[in-house]
Order: sequence, then C-alpha cells, then structure tokens
Amino acid sequence: MRTSLVLLTLITTMSCQSSIENAKTVERKVSGNCGMCKKRIESAGNQSRLSNVTWDKELKVATIVFDSLKTDESKILELIAKSGYDNEEFVADSVDYNSLHECCQYDRSK
Repeated sequence: MRTSLVLLTLITTMSCQSSIENAKTVERKVSGNCGMCKKRIESAGNQSRLSNVTWDKELKVATIVFDSLKTDESKILELIAKSGYDNEEFVADSVDYNSLHECCQYDRSK
C-alpha cells in the first residue's frame, strides 16, 4: 500500500514537472489530518503553470513542484499557511486555523 502511494506521488510529480517550466521540486512538512486537508493544502498551493502541490496525509509532507524563475517555495508555503495549515516556514494565523473544519484542526502543541 505504502509503495503504491509513493509510486503514485512520483508519477504525479513527474507529469506536473513536464507542464511547469524551470521546474524545481522540494518536499516540506505541512500539518494536517484528513482528505479534506489534502484538498485544501493542494488547492492553496496549486497555480496553473506555476506550481503544483501534492500532500501525503500519512507522512504530512507536501511535494512542491514550481517554476523557479517565477516563484519560490516560500511564496507557496505562505499560501498554504494562509489557508490554515502550519508548515516548516510559516505558522497559520489563528483566524485561518480556527476556520478549518473540526476534523482538520491538527495538534498545534508541537
């Protein structure tokens, strides 16, 4: 099961890289809990022809593919934080975090 999930993420990442020029790929920790979180995190970071985010619910890791000449990982991580999700670089504002559905409110005590 885990191997197939990793393989699916790899295939998705490779197909996204082909549509994003000057593609750079990074992996960053992003807090979250469920499938709804996955949709919100990916929607926040995905920008047509600029960036693509795939979030792994089990590992709590986002694979971010972006056009390194037009944006950077900090800008994408900031968008994710603005949608309510803490990550390696940004802490979500309390208002944004509190607006998440109850099942999406992850433990922030760490």
